[in-house]
Amino acid sequence: MELEIDLTVENGIQYFNVTGEIDAYTAPSLKERLALVQDENGVQVELNLSGVSYMDSTGLGVFVGFYKRVTASEGHMKITGLNARLKRLFEITGLDEVMEIETEKGGTQNATI
Repeated sequence: MELEIDLTVENGIQYFNVTGEIDAYTAPSLKERLALVQDENGVQVELNLSGVSYMDSTGLGVFVGFYKRVTASEGHMKITGLNARLKRLFEITGLDEVMEIETEKGGTQNATI
Protein backbone atom coordinates (compact mmCIF):
# COMPACT_ATOMS: atom_id res chain seq x y z
CA MET A 1 0.00 0.00 0.00
CA GLU A 2 1.20 3.50 -0.76
CA LEU A 3 1.39 6.34 1.69
CA GLU A 4 -0.61 9.54 1.20
CA ILE A 5 0.28 12.72 3.05
CA ASP A 6 -2.00 15.74 2.75
CA LEU A 7 -1.25 19.13 4.30
CA THR A 8 -3.68 21.88 5.16
CA VAL A 9 -2.91 25.04 7.08
CA GLU A 10 -5.54 26.63 9.26
CA ASN A 11 -5.05 29.42 11.81
CA GLY A 12 -1.28 28.96 11.64
CA ILE A 13 -1.44 25.24 12.45
CA GLN A 14 -0.10 22.78 9.87
CA TYR A 15 -2.36 19.71 9.73
CA PHE A 16 -0.92 16.57 8.15
CA ASN A 17 -3.35 13.79 7.29
CA VAL A 18 -1.41 10.53 6.82
CA THR A 19 -3.05 7.51 5.18
CA GLY A 20 -1.59 4.09 4.38
CA GLU A 21 1.31 2.10 5.74
CA ILE A 22 4.46 3.52 7.31
CA ASP A 23 7.38 1.14 6.92
CA ALA A 24 10.95 1.04 5.64
CA TYR A 25 9.66 1.54 2.09
CA THR A 26 7.34 4.52 2.72
CA ALA A 27 9.06 6.21 5.69
CA PRO A 28 11.53 8.14 3.48
CA SER A 29 8.66 9.87 1.66
CA LEU A 30 7.05 10.76 5.01
CA LYS A 31 10.35 12.13 6.28
CA GLU A 32 10.81 14.13 3.07
CA ARG A 33 7.30 15.60 3.30
CA LEU A 34 7.74 16.57 6.96
CA ALA A 35 11.08 18.18 6.11
CA LEU A 36 9.14 20.82 4.18
CA VAL A 37 7.85 22.24 7.47
CA GLN A 38 9.68 25.48 8.08
CA ASP A 39 11.96 25.63 11.11
CA GLU A 40 10.24 28.78 12.27
CA ASN A 41 10.10 29.58 15.94
CA GLY A 42 6.91 28.27 17.54
CA VAL A 43 5.70 26.17 14.59
CA GLN A 44 2.47 24.25 15.35
CA VAL A 45 1.95 20.84 13.73
CA GLU A 46 -0.77 18.22 14.08
CA LEU A 47 -0.33 14.77 12.54
CA ASN A 48 -3.55 12.80 11.99
CA LEU A 49 -2.72 9.08 11.77
CA SER A 50 -6.30 7.77 11.77
CA GLY A 51 -5.78 6.47 8.23
CA VAL A 52 -2.59 4.57 9.05
CA SER A 53 -3.15 0.81 8.89
CA TYR A 54 0.43 -0.30 9.62
CA MET A 55 3.53 1.20 11.16
CA ASP A 56 6.89 -0.25 12.10
CA SER A 57 9.89 1.12 13.98
CA THR A 58 11.05 3.02 10.91
CA GLY A 59 7.94 5.16 11.15
CA LEU A 60 8.54 5.77 14.83
CA GLY A 61 12.03 6.98 13.98
CA VAL A 62 10.64 9.51 11.53
CA PHE A 63 8.27 10.88 14.18
CA VAL A 64 11.03 11.07 16.81
CA GLY A 65 13.31 13.00 14.46
CA PHE A 66 10.52 15.36 13.45
CA TYR A 67 9.50 15.87 17.09
CA LYS A 68 13.08 16.82 18.01
CA ARG A 69 13.23 19.29 15.12
CA VAL A 70 9.91 20.94 16.00
CA THR A 71 10.64 21.23 19.72
CA ALA A 72 14.15 22.57 19.04
CA SER A 73 12.49 25.61 17.48
CA GLU A 74 10.12 25.92 20.46
CA GLY A 75 7.28 24.50 18.38
CA HIS A 76 4.60 21.99 19.24
CA MET A 77 3.69 18.68 17.63
CA LYS A 78 0.57 16.66 18.37
CA ILE A 79 -0.32 13.22 17.03
CA THR A 80 -4.02 12.43 16.69
CA GLY A 81 -6.21 9.59 15.51
CA LEU A 82 -4.17 6.69 16.87
CA ASN A 83 -6.16 3.51 17.05
CA ALA A 84 -5.60 1.11 19.97
CA ARG A 85 -2.79 -0.88 18.34
CA LEU A 86 -0.80 2.12 17.16
CA LYS A 87 -1.25 3.77 20.56
CA ARG A 88 0.18 0.61 22.10
CA LEU A 89 3.26 0.94 19.86
CA PHE A 90 3.86 4.45 21.21
CA GLU A 91 3.30 3.20 24.76
CA ILE A 92 5.73 0.27 24.44
CA THR A 93 8.47 2.64 23.29
CA GLY A 94 7.65 5.28 25.92
CA LEU A 95 6.97 7.91 23.28
CA ASP A 96 3.50 8.53 24.71
CA GLU A 97 5.27 10.03 27.75
CA VAL A 98 7.21 12.49 25.56
CA MET A 99 4.84 13.44 22.73
CA GLU A 100 1.32 14.77 22.94
CA ILE A 101 -0.91 12.00 21.65
CA GLU A 102 -4.67 12.12 21.25
CA THR A 103 -6.29 8.75 20.62
CA GLU A 104 -9.09 8.14 18.18
CA LYS A 105 -12.55 8.42 19.68
CA GLY A 106 -13.56 4.86 20.53
CA GLY A 107 -10.06 3.61 19.74
CA THR A 108 -11.24 0.15 18.75
CA GLN A 109 -10.04 0.02 15.15
CA ASN A 110 -7.09 -2.34 14.83
CA ALA A 111 -3.97 -1.87 12.80
CA THR A 112 -1.06 -4.19 12.25
CA ILE A 113 2.17 -3.32 14.04
